[in-house]
Amino acid sequence: MSTVVSPERSASSSAPASSVRAEALAARLEQGAAALAGYATTLSAEEWGTRLPGDGRSIGVIVHHVASVYPVEIELARMLAAGQAITGVTWAGINAMNARHADEQAGTTPADAIDLLLRNSAAAAAAIRALSDQDLDRAATVSLYADAPLTAQFVLEDHAVRHSYHHLARIRATLAKAS
Repeated sequence: MSTVVSPERSASSSAPASSVRAEALAARLEQGAAALAGYATTLSAEEWGTRLPGDGRSIGVIVHHVASVYPVEIELARMLAAGQAITGVTWAGINAMNARHADEQAGTTPADAIDLLLRNSAAAAAAIRALSDQDLDRAATVSLYADAPLTAQFVLEDHAVRHSYHHLARIRATLAKAS
């Protein structure tokens, strides 16, 4: 999956976005993506191919994974921002999607993965900046969390914003143990 998110405004918002919260979320997403991209550029070919314990995916696949799911994560947040429930999303489905992605991207190059990470994170940040405080506060049920009513901001923080930090920490820990 190499889709790039468009930064279009939420359907529920008519005023221009000037949300300090949205700006802060977007900046945190950009910082995490930049940290992951920066670290990834320092990896040797051997490190790029190192598999993460308990996960089995290579570091290269993980970097591409973070990049490739930004569009999905942003679309889910946009749904909540519009007051739409998220249905049919399960951990089993996510695990299957991740396994397919790992098979499809097993040979991903650092240049391709990092380029996609930078492009998709920039588009994701732009999409977040297009959200208003009202959009961020809007909640609807989310199947991934037992149909709990969650806000768009929570889903952004727990997925798109956190994603690069989470995987970068796991990559660093894996390589630290290997050395």
